[in-house]
Amino acid sequence: VPALVAGVVVGVFAPMIGTFVVQKRMSLIGDGIGHLAFAGVGAGLVAGVSPIWAALVVAIAGALGIEWLRSRRSAAGGLALALFFYSGIAAGVVLVSLGGGFGASILTSLFGQPLTVNDEEILTIVGLGAAIVAAMLVLRRGLFAVVTDEDWSRVAGLPVGLLNTVLAVIVAASVVAAMRIVGLLLVAAMMVLPVASGQLLARSFRGTLWWSVAIGVASVVAGLAASRLWGLAPGGTIVLIAAGVFVVVALVKRATIPKLQAEGAGL
Repeated sequence: VPALVAGVVVGVFAPMIGTFVVQKRMSLIGDGIGHLAFAGVGAGLVAGVSPIWAALVVAIAGALGIEWLRSRRSAAGGLALALFFYSGIAAGVVLVSLGGGFGASILTSLFGQPLTVNDEEILTIVGLGAAIVAAMLVLRRGLFAVVTDEDWSRVAGLPVGLLNTVLAVIVAASVVAAMRIVGLLLVAAMMVLPVASGQLLARSFRGTLWWSVAIGVASVVAGLAASRLWGLAPGGTIVLIAAGVFVVVALVKRATIPKLQAEGAGL
């Protein structure tokens, strides 16, 4: 039950924030921040503090750095992401080696293990998840405008810089909150794959958002059930199910479009 609660929370907020990230055409930002968060995990190990909170601090700092570079066009968004991506993973490896090497806790951070979450971690995940969902619901209109058309949003008088900064912080918090469930190496998949399926099923941004959340939650529940039944790695199983849903939806969509076109033409 604890794993299910934490997993469902991740299944809600990861695709929710992912819908905005995909719309902004920055699908890989979750990967980059995930690698930065790994540096935070290593720093926490060396300093003897909670890896989750250390990862959160480093991930937020990295997300703000990426947004700062992108907004000033001193480096392209993709280049800035790559810079932080590789620096983060390298720093993480060095810090982990200083802190005692790759133990079970490090592997859990990288690949996830929801079946071993404790009460404190569940409270942290639920707390961060609730804050993320609340922020997305309150700011959804402004964030939608910014991720769709920054120039129009600026002309309309929206605080584009502030909204982009808030979005970056929310992504960082999402990555860290999902760390114990699907792992830092797979968290970006939970932000992107349900959204990819949702885009095929929906005709609007709102529809994509809710389809993505539904698919995310279903993938988590099915993945945890399958991992419990057959002894599979939970994080990987969850992501594979989300990927399988996308493949099925894409195949069905591809098969039905020619039929609908033929019916529309009166054939």
